[in-house]
Amino acid sequence: MYAVIKTGGKQYRVKVGDVISMEKLQAEKGQTVSFDQVLLLEDGEQIQVGTPCLEKARVTAEVLEEYKDDKVIIFKKKRRKGYRRKKGHRQVLAKVKITGIYPDGQVVEEVKTEAVAGEKKEAAKKTAARKPAARKSEAKGKTTRSKKSAQPEEK
Repeated sequence: MYAVIKTGGKQYRVKVGDVISMEKLQAEKGQTVSFDQVLLLEDGEQIQVGTPCLEKARVTAEVLEEYKDDKVIIFKKKRRKGYRRKKGHRQVLAKVKITGIYPDGQVVEEVKTEAVAGEKKEAAKKTAARKPAARKSEAKGKTTRSKKSAQPEEK
């Protein structure tokens, strides 16, 4: 039996016992996570395809470790302008072991990765919902004079 799950913007084909690396999850080492975005299930005889996800299907996994991937170099340059920028990035990944595939969703004690991601989105919306700063009103009655009008006229 295997399943295709979606997490972190990527899709993974998994079966029980697989150890895969995926982008960091909101879980610590030793915790069990549940993936509810199951796109496809295959059990040897029958294939179930979701539109886009199967409603009751769940895949559980245990987090084995968190680690950083190899460094990726980001280098920007504009020729003949003296513009160069060099930056490095190391993605945080989680190594997980698939412990179960449940077509009917009978999962016991889980940490939902999608629920944790939803809480972050709500927190981001709250910070973005602030009122814009009040603009200072322009000074009334003050006009600027040109240099010619500032000097007294000669007769």
